[in-house]
Amino acid sequence: MTTINLSELTELQAIYKKLAGGYHISEQDTTLWQQLDQQFDSYEALFFGLGQEIKRDSRGFFYFAADESTPNMGKTSRSFALTLFVLIEHFANQGKDPLRALFDETIDLELMQTIVQLNKHLFDQLELFSGSELRKDVYGRMVRFGLAREVENGYQHLAPVYRYIDALMEVNDNQYEDVEEEESL
Repeated sequence: MTTINLSELTELQAIYKKLAGGYHISEQDTTLWQQLDQQFDSYEALFFGLGQEIKRDSRGFFYFAADESTPNMGKTSRSFALTLFVLIEHFANQGKDPLRALFDETIDLELMQTIVQLNKHLFDQLELFSGSELRKDVYGRMVRFGLAREVENGYQHLAPVYRYIDALMEVNDNQYEDVEEEESL
């Protein structure tokens, strides 16, 4: 059992407030991230006692595990996943390393407008009809959840988007497994 010394958890209130709101604390949140990294066992035990499960991702971020029992992804999560999927595909079609571009390139309004236009049928389903709506409705929320940060001419993705990339890869792998099973019948 981990002994918790509350006096060492100097950022407890700020960390709990962010995590409970769905925010992902990553290395750009220097003070909070360092506190979690250094005192992880204590925070983990304390949050567990409060009925929360904190996750530490090896790619450099922390978050509260959500209740995965709901089969339908919420509209916000679907919009994040679709945007990332479309961007990965867009960068790959340009001959770029899609993951590198996803993190290195600034996602500006012009690019947002381009991907919405090229994938109109997909974005229409989420009621996103323009690059400015994508900026406001998706990237505004990505910033609030710690998945992206605002930079001079747009947005930069942060490490927590790997949660969505992992989910997209899992769906992709499952689709290939289903196709292989059908072909073997």
